[in-house]
Amino acid sequence: MVSGSEPQQGHRAGAYKQKNKGHKHGKHRTKGEIERETKGRVSVTALTKKQRKEARKTDKRHKANQLRRNKKDQVLTEKRHLGSRDGPPHTVAVVALHADVDTEAVMRLLRCEGSGGLARDDQSVCGVSDSFGLVMPRFKQRFTFLRADTADLHSLLDVVKIADSLVFVLESTEGWDTYGDYCLSCLFAQGLPAYALVCQGVSDLPVKKRLDSRRTLAKISEVRFPGARLFPLDSDQEATLLVRHLGTQKQRRLGFRSRRPHLLAQRVSYTPNSSDNGPSTGLGTLRVSGYVRGCPLQVDRLVHIAGFGDFQLSQIDAPVDPLPINSTTSRSAKPGKEGDVDMQDGGINEEVRVLMKADPACVESLQAEAEIDPMDGEQTWPTETELLEAEEARKIKRVMKVPKGMSEYQATWIVDENDDDVKEEEESTDEDDDDEDVMMAESIDGEDLDSQLDTASGCGSEEEEEEEEEELQSTSDKGGADQRYDEHIDEEEEGEGLKLYREARANVMFPDEVDTPLDRSAKTRFQRYRGLKSFRSSPWDPMENLPADYSRIFQFQSFERTRRRILAETAQEDEGAMVGWYVTIHVLDVPPAVMESVKAGRPLVLVSLLPHEQKMSVMHMLVRRHPSNTEPVKSKEELVFQCGFRRFRACPIFSQHTSADKHKLERFLRHDAPTVVSVFAPITFPTAGVLLFKQRENGMQDLVGTGTLLSCDPQRVVLKRIVLSGHPFKINRRSAVVRYMFFNRDDILWFKPVELRTKWGRRGHIKEALGTHGHMKCVFDNQLKSQDTVMMNLYKRVYPRWTYDPYVPRPLTWVKGEETQVPDDFDME
Repeated sequence: MVSGSEPQQGHRAGAYKQKNKGHKHGKHRTKGEIERETKGRVSVTALTKKQRKEARKTDKRHKANQLRRNKKDQVLTEKRHLGSRDGPPHTVAVVALHADVDTEAVMRLLRCEGSGGLARDDQSVCGVSDSFGLVMPRFKQRFTFLRADTADLHSLLDVVKIADSLVFVLESTEGWDTYGDYCLSCLFAQGLPAYALVCQGVSDLPVKKRLDSRRTLAKISEVRFPGARLFPLDSDQEATLLVRHLGTQKQRRLGFRSRRPHLLAQRVSYTPNSSDNGPSTGLGTLRVSGYVRGCPLQVDRLVHIAGFGDFQLSQIDAPVDPLPINSTTSRSAKPGKEGDVDMQDGGINEEVRVLMKADPACVESLQAEAEIDPMDGEQTWPTETELLEAEEARKIKRVMKVPKGMSEYQATWIVDENDDDVKEEEESTDEDDDDEDVMMAESIDGEDLDSQLDTASGCGSEEEEEEEEEELQSTSDKGGADQRYDEHIDEEEEGEGLKLYREARANVMFPDEVDTPLDRSAKTRFQRYRGLKSFRSSPWDPMENLPADYSRIFQFQSFERTRRRILAETAQEDEGAMVGWYVTIHVLDVPPAVMESVKAGRPLVLVSLLPHEQKMSVMHMLVRRHPSNTEPVKSKEELVFQCGFRRFRACPIFSQHTSADKHKLERFLRHDAPTVVSVFAPITFPTAGVLLFKQRENGMQDLVGTGTLLSCDPQRVVLKRIVLSGHPFKINRRSAVVRYMFFNRDDILWFKPVELRTKWGRRGHIKEALGTHGHMKCVFDNQLKSQDTVMMNLYKRVYPRWTYDPYVPRPLTWVKGEETQVPDDFDME
């Protein structure tokens, strides 16, 4: 038996004892604590790359649907607004495309007197003899119908610019004649609104021939109006259907008029300025009443009257709407929300409300040209080096012959002959251009060219001429007919036409080639020209040696950015006279010729200009030669421009349409490619249609080109190229002796750095001059052929001439039945 107790030993865990993790109780937060900290905020869920891509695609699709829906709602709103109670009347112009069409019968039927239409002759368009207002209570719409005078081309173009719809009246068998097709060419180039084709006389035909007549007209109209519907118009019922179609058809948006407020005058009055403070200026205030269209009209903006210039406004009044749809109600013009006015019918003796008056501090200026500072040149103080050079030049004694008895002071005023030569060379830029054109016409192969032209014009041999003379002698009647035919030919005009044709033909056969003068040094003659290593990549400073006219124009830092900003601001404007209001605007300092034009039966169109559109700059237009024009159109020749709402005369220059920073001058308007036309003109923001006309001596204006407005860029570099040609006299492996390019040694040394090229693609340079008669040794990259021609390209920058003239004489009025008034070279195809 063992006495007492032995102490027990504790267990010690080995190296392989399992160890469990302890509970992390200190960092745990309850749900309540988390809600109190976040305070209802939801944590952002991290999306994967695929989910973000799907979300972007969905957002883009939703955004596109929203923009499409907003655009559709805007178009529907504008369509419902036109001709409605709160919108301007639907303006419809009736245009006759054939001389035998009776438009008076069309205007009588469009009154819709048998269908409940209320025609009001007192609401006619001012200056248009045949026009009336029409209210259709059945359609809840109102219209203004006017007959466009196709004989006056300017009036026709002005009416179509503001018309909402056109009604083209066709002849039942031919559709349109030659002059009608000429008018269509002008209208399509300017921009055509919504239209409808109308034909008369189909119901008068036998029943079996009506279908054939409609098929024939549909086939003819398919050329100009593909897919257009042809409306017969011989009864009141057909007239009602046509009016209903005009009021509901889809409208075509024209950018140049939808972005500018414009107005067709319905009431015009003129008050000469009082001569209390001085002599009479011959100007006056013109009050024009009409409906605002396009955009809200601002009183501080300038307005342009087509054919007369830009003017300022003094105030805008709100008279009673003379053509309400609901004629039974008689409510006056009430001030609405935010100062707007509800343009409803009111009492006859109600006072006219003044909507707004011009603020002299905010009204835009009529300044079109920049102020010229004659001292705004290089005003820097000369450097020490320049002062030393001037002092040395002053110390150099100038030896000259002085008359006996003349003092030293008087002798300093004697001008050297060299100074005279320099001044004459500076003043002869335009003369040199003309001389170059003459030299091109009289090229090296001038005799061959004349013979080719004579052959092309049908000149026969001497035997054929003798046979013709015998035939003329044997037939006296034919000789009398020839004499009568010759009476209508202007020999001067024929000679000028032949000269112009030869120049154009020479430019095609020998492009830009110029003969080196024998009696004058080429270094002096072509001192304004320089050579370029590469026309595409060689630098040319656009601010170098600018002419004095460039100090009179304005320039934008970024024309495209300014255009986007101004158009965006105009689209968001909600002040001024709203679209559809009947207002009276007071135009200041208007010449009395405007009223004479209105009394002569011409429509009066006013358009509010956007900011900066009254200022002069260099405008560029992209124009394509019209197929009907066959006569050559030379650069710097006076043309008549129709650019948007403006009409003016100017002498433009032509250049190639490329994406480079330099553009080659075109001596003639090309017929196979679009050409850029540059001219000094008031600024106009694109888009706008452009029409080019050439004024004849008899007053007729021929359409020579159509296009669109391109940009406003005074820094666009247009280079005129001349080509000096030479003949390889002796040919070695890579070198050759060239002659006939220059005729003295000094000219060869002067033009030695300029690169040479040949018609067969060789390139080289002048190595040295041989002798004193213009022979030179040249080295090329490969051996020349004996039939090759060595050429040297020289360039100089050219600028448009300041020949802008806002006054354009009206074209010769076309008389029905006179075929000679239609352009002779116009081709309906």
